[in-house]
Amino acid sequence: MRALLLVVALLAAGLPSAAHAQARLRSEVDTTRVTVGDRLALTVRVEHPPEASVVWPDSLDLTPFEVLDARIRPTEAVEGSAVSTAVFSLAAFELGTLELPSFEVGVLRPDGGREVLETDGFGIEVVSVGADEGGDIREIRGPVSIPVSAVRIALWGVLLVALGAALWAGWRRWRGGRAPVQDAEPGPPPRPPHEVALEALDALATSSLLARGEVKEFHVRASEIVRRYVEAAFDVGALERTTWEVMEELERVGVPVEARTGLRTFLDRCDLVKFAKVRPDADEARATLATGRAFVESTAGWRPRGAGPTGGSVQGADGPATAPSSTTAAPLSTAAAGSTAAAGPEASPPEEVG
Repeated sequence: MRALLLVVALLAAGLPSAAHAQARLRSEVDTTRVTVGDRLALTVRVEHPPEASVVWPDSLDLTPFEVLDARIRPTEAVEGSAVSTAVFSLAAFELGTLELPSFEVGVLRPDGGREVLETDGFGIEVVSVGADEGGDIREIRGPVSIPVSAVRIALWGVLLVALGAALWAGWRRWRGGRAPVQDAEPGPPPRPPHEVALEALDALATSSLLARGEVKEFHVRASEIVRRYVEAAFDVGALERTTWEVMEELERVGVPVEARTGLRTFLDRCDLVKFAKVRPDADEARATLATGRAFVESTAGWRPRGAGPTGGSVQGADGPATAPSSTTAAPLSTAAAGSTAAAGPEASPPEEVG
């Protein structure tokens, strides 16, 4: 009896407990024959003790197959054990019989022990998409002719006729609606430049810029008004030129020195405010504006007389005026220079005062 009890004890010690039961793995594929690029499902099931956990690989290299997707299903309880399942979607892009390699799956026990299981390898036949049931590649089909019925031809004809009629009606309507082109009546002549400038200067003088302390803006607008007048009255670019360049151009076209002196004083004062940050008071600003107004009024209607036998005298708004003696006179025309030379040694050209 004692010997029997000893044998039973030894057998009980040698049998593994449920907690240390060995894990089992089973893997299967849904098919062993696929076409190029078609999906293949690999299912891996691991049966393990409930307290253990399955450690799936972080990444898989199953070349020549590519892993397209991996889904881990929730663990299921089956007859005192647990079953963990993973489904991998694979695809191959090579022809022939390819080997699907195996990979390892770990089972981690609560006591820290680890068990490594390995999936099965499979042979997968990959065939071409165009292969028939016999394995041969099918011939390329020729072009398929599309039958054209009389009804379709008639419909297209009606559509073209309707489209042509619509275009014709639209063209006739557009042509009939066009009004005859009439000669535009001549508008009023442009206002003299000095009238435009004086009106703008008056508006600036009555503005509230000085009352608001916007002295710089006041001088900027005043300078722009007078410079636009110079461009319109003397055909001299003034808005984009320096004061010195404007003076040179006005001297070239023969503007009297008195007028040029007043303009120079006006532009210098404006430049000091614009660029040197000078801050004159309201009375000084109005005096500067009056200087610009005096220049416009003194040169209103001024223009060089056209070249003729009498030479280059200057004509003002109230009639001809001789060239000033303190500046270079207006240049003589070719005809006038010839007349001076023909007068003999007693004749002398107009004196130039530099």
